Amino acid sequence: MSARPQEWAIAGGGMLGLTLASRLARAGHRVTVFEAAPAVGGLASAWEIGGAEWDKFYHVILASDIHTRQLLRELQLEQDLQWRETRTGFYSGRGLHSMSSSLDFLRFPLIGLVGKARLAATIMYAARIRDWRSLERIPVAEWLEKLSGRATFQRIWLPLLRAKLGERYRDTSAAFIWTTIARMYAARRNGMKRERFGYVRGGYRRILERLAASLVEMGVTIRTGTPVQKIEPLPGGGVIVRHAGGADRFDQCIVTAAAPLAAKICPALTAGETKRLESIPYLGVVCASVVLKKPLAGYYVTNIIDSTIPFTGVIEMTALVDRDELGGRHLVYLPKYVDPSDPLLDAPDADIQALFIEQLLQMYPHHITRDDVVAFKVARARYVAALPTLNYSELVPPVRTSVPGVYLVNSSQIVNGTLNINETVQLANGAVMSLLPEVSAVREKAA
Repeated sequence: MSARPQEWAIAGGGMLGLTLASRLARAGHRVTVFEAAPAVGGLASAWEIGGAEWDKFYHVILASDIHTRQLLRELQLEQDLQWRETRTGFYSGRGLHSMSSSLDFLRFPLIGLVGKARLAATIMYAARIRDWRSLERIPVAEWLEKLSGRATFQRIWLPLLRAKLGERYRDTSAAFIWTTIARMYAARRNGMKRERFGYVRGGYRRILERLAASLVEMGVTIRTGTPVQKIEPLPGGGVIVRHAGGADRFDQCIVTAAAPLAAKICPALTAGETKRLESIPYLGVVCASVVLKKPLAGYYVTNIIDSTIPFTGVIEMTALVDRDELGGRHLVYLPKYVDPSDPLLDAPDADIQALFIEQLLQMYPHHITRDDVVAFKVARARYVAALPTLNYSELVPPVRTSVPGVYLVNSSQIVNGTLNINETVQLANGAVMSLLPEVSAVREKAA
């Protein structure tokens, strides 16, 4: 590839697209980012709710998230990281139960001593596995039930799987839980092994504002409200990007859209490439944000052991984030991970609010009443993350496509990790360095 500065287009202005733009611009290239939404950020974007502005979807930063922390360092935001010890709870028909310390684990009433021993052994065993490829061939439910026993699987592992995968856990490989355990294990410190999570003051709104400003300073053009409709190769080289505002020519283009969407906007791909992209299974999510006058039980995450409850977890964000960030109120997320075809993704907000709030009041009758609900908003995403099915690594599309100058970088290429900001930044870093070897030297100098 020529060392001269080139004109790059990036389809998608989420954290992935913006990080790609940053790396390309640092290498001396001219970059234009196209984003369909009115603002950049994608799944990391923020909105106004209850008189405050915070993330549409819940995010945390771990001490081990080295790629996110490096990006924050570049943006001079790492010093604004706030760290908190958090607690984890479980909800069953018998009420709330803490699982936040070694003592809580011993007292946990939903599994016996043998089950606890097997659960601890499963976690320690998984944390020491290095060959994740062997786990791709085993269904996660089968693997966990064999190691931990049926009762522990039903009361502990199944709620955790449903919280992140919905009913699609049945199609998922054991590699998923291995990556989850590895990341969450890193969030616990020595001693009592308590969870320790972090966030930046101002949330991802502040991170995105700083990142977008740094891109503009480097000469990057950001075009929001401009969905990309089609990307095609030009006979003399380069590509043409057709969008809502017209069409522009570029030397290269990176598509960050989910695989099925990428297939639609890149009609010049081969039939085999298109079929591969369309066959990658995805999860969607319906995530309600609720602002309350009072706190709930103080658990950052409450896993739900009851399949009749319409959401799959309760994330009490202000158990981590200072409530001054939210005007003195309390922010709770109620996520439900679903298949992209699930009708809940198209359900009216009012219907979801009636269903979710009623259940929340039943779960926390001694904590809140209907009068404590200040605001309720629903965020939806039809394609959140690729589902790590059996032998998933065989489905992963390559970065380089058959179309000259067109590249694909999206979350379906996260093979041995779970979708989070750190994995997204790492994916962007790796993709750009594979396309532009000189970026490696530029990034080392910047650090």
